[in-house]
Amino acid sequence: MAQAMTRTINKPAWVDLASSDAAGSRDFYSKLFGWDVEVNPDPQYGGYALAKIGGHDAAGIGGAMDPNAPTAWSLYIGTDDIEALAGKVTEAGGTVVMAPFDVGDQGKMAVFQDPTGAFVSAWQGTRMGGFETTAPNSFGWAEINTRGVDKAIAFYTQVFGWTVRTSPMGEGQPDYNEFQVDGTSIAGAVDIPADAPSEMQGGWQIYFAVPDVKAAFDKAIGLGAQQVFEPQDFPGGEFAIVTDPQGASIGLLKMVQ
Repeated sequence: MAQAMTRTINKPAWVDLASSDAAGSRDFYSKLFGWDVEVNPDPQYGGYALAKIGGHDAAGIGGAMDPNAPTAWSLYIGTDDIEALAGKVTEAGGTVVMAPFDVGDQGKMAVFQDPTGAFVSAWQGTRMGGFETTAPNSFGWAEINTRGVDKAIAFYTQVFGWTVRTSPMGEGQPDYNEFQVDGTSIAGAVDIPADAPSEMQGGWQIYFAVPDVKAAFDKAIGLGAQQVFEPQDFPGGEFAIVTDPQGASIGLLKMVQ
């Protein structure tokens, strides 16, 4: 477990879903991705469930703490000092929404809001280190979509020590920014186009790596998801985005080798 925690410091360590209908979400994702979803029977965890692939932890699904909050996926960045990280967030112009607290004996978490309004969480593991698999249908990528990507880049590079590689995406398209740790890309950042509808919300978009984007997209729609972006190619592969039956946005991704 110590090795797992070391691998995720300043990198995506975990994703979980806070759902208005946790049972419905467990049913949807187990059918879509073939996850084995196990609800923790200990009441201190409030019905939190681990989604497993081949017996290895891939994601979490739980009930929303605020019944008025929309169903949404959260991204956790790994840390070995969550208290110090909270201080860095404040220094960089972010907000500590939920100060670091213990999650049973599994570790500590905190919730932050960056200067663009996007929420991001942190995880300092003890018993639970984070992702245990990179198998198909597990976490594949995360990117922040925001109006004000320069502010986001300044925040995340200051807080997590990330560097940035920027690639032009062609005429009329915003540049794509890749956050990197030791030269390895670990997440992305892109400006929401100026002509996008005003109701288009920014934030962290979670993608799951699938063997066949169109097949996964069709299956999701058949299970009650709604189309946001139909399957389409991009320079690195193919992706699609849907909202699940409870309203959370999820990306489906296949990278080219």
